Amino acid sequence: MKPHHSQIADLEAAIEDGSDDKLVDALRRITDLFVVSAAKFDAQQIGVFDDVLGQLINRIRGKALAELSLRLGPIGNAPIEVVRRLARDDDITVAQPILTQSLCLSESDLIDIANTKDQAHLLAIADRNQVGPNVTDALLRRGRNNVTHRLAENSGASFSENGFGALVKQSHGDEDLAEKVGLRLDVPLPLFRELLQRATETVRSQLVALADPESRHRIQRVLTAICKDTEHEARLVNERDRAEAQARMLALKKRGQVNEAALFKFAKADRYADVVAALSLLCGVPMQLLENLFQSQHREAWLIPCKVAGLAWQTVDVILNCRSIKWGISDQTLDAARAEYFKLSQENAERVLRFWQDRQSTAKDTPRR
Repeated sequence: MKPHHSQIADLEAAIEDGSDDKLVDALRRITDLFVVSAAKFDAQQIGVFDDVLGQLINRIRGKALAELSLRLGPIGNAPIEVVRRLARDDDITVAQPILTQSLCLSESDLIDIANTKDQAHLLAIADRNQVGPNVTDALLRRGRNNVTHRLAENSGASFSENGFGALVKQSHGDEDLAEKVGLRLDVPLPLFRELLQRATETVRSQLVALADPESRHRIQRVLTAICKDTEHEARLVNERDRAEAQARMLALKKRGQVNEAALFKFAKADRYADVVAALSLLCGVPMQLLENLFQSQHREAWLIPCKVAGLAWQTVDVILNCRSIKWGISDQTLDAARAEYFKLSQENAERVLRFWQDRQSTAKDTPRR
């Protein structure tokens, strides 16, 4: 079946006349004819519609093209060249219905659009019911934050290993994105572990609360493993690390370089052994005592040595966020710790620290029965 001869004649007359109204009217009538019987047309007949509609859209802009996109978007055998042109239209109201719905667009079409068009076009592609891994890779390379978030929450989006790696990397410091990625069931276990390892306590709690039973079990299992590994890694610096750190700090002390600036630098670099060794010299207490305090669940155990050393809150903040010590601390906990730190006097902190040191020495000297 081809467009009726009378409609072709009307079309030719409209193009010759050049009237916008006649062109739009012709476009609607040809579109009506195609939409009503689309399922019955073969490839040759669809090609005729492609040519006819192609001539019309060369002469029409704006609202009429957006209407055409809305009508062709859901049709699986829509005229392919017309669909491709509509998908690449700079006007997102024209391109969006095709980008979000059309099954006529190939993977290479979508990748090309993702590589060349603006962010609104990328966001529309991210909204598709199915987005393959090669397409998501292209979207993640160029897409801004809203594109990444849309992909993360789209259960029909598939990701390559690199794509998942990019999602997890971008979720660091973005709690909303971390939650969306954490609720996906298809994140590879090593990357899922990395996500939870770097997540704040707020994000972890949200994931457990929002997840379905299967996902909740997975999250809790991984969190338990992380907790055990962290306790094992951070509980105590091994003897070799402790000895090397002490030697480095004693050498720096002789040059007058064990100070707050050095401590800040060590914490920023996550050099746990050097942080503990430097702070022990600044406080005048053994490294072992500080290691025990930094593994405590009580805030005052972390804050008191810092107050004794006379550290500014900026330095304390960096130390508390040192991954080997207390990474993943929530903003709420940090705010409470900050308030307590400013209330704490250095005199009281020194008194408590000496008490803890004496208690540890007594426990160590008491013979076992």
